[in-house]
Amino acid sequence: MKEYLSRQSIPYREVDVSRDPAGAQEMVRISGQRGVPVTVIDGQVVVGFDRRRLDALLATLRRPRLGAAVADAADMAAKGRTSLTQGAYVGMVHPGSPAERAGLQPGDVIIALGGRPVSNASALERMLAEARPGTRLSLTFVRGSERRAAELEF
Repeated sequence: MKEYLSRQSIPYREVDVSRDPAGAQEMVRISGQRGVPVTVIDGQVVVGFDRRRLDALLATLRRPRLGAAVADAADMAAKGRTSLTQGAYVGMVHPGSPAERAGLQPGDVIIALGGRPVSNASALERMLAEARPGTRLSLTFVRGSERRAAELEF
């Protein structure tokens, strides 16, 4: 496991549960298992060396993240929070995130990314999954009744 994570250039914390009783208890609490290795990546538990699952989870760590909680604008329109029925409604913006640096605020509705229309939150997530670290993308969003433009930098 150490060699695998080192080759991926992923920082990790190794715990020898045979020598660390508190570490062993934490492993059982997190995974419900006593088998090793137990790997936790972004809250997802992998028991044993499942290379396919590890690769998939590590890929999600490498992709750029918006840093905002989003929902379908249509769902938020039904709740009276926006008049827009297309786009991704911003519910929360994480401090220091690309979303915050672009000026997004709760209540904004993202309607385009990289010049492509955003129909809902899932469409936005798919578009973000295509982006690579170091990418800059144009962002169009609506705040109140005002259409705004910004740039997202990952």
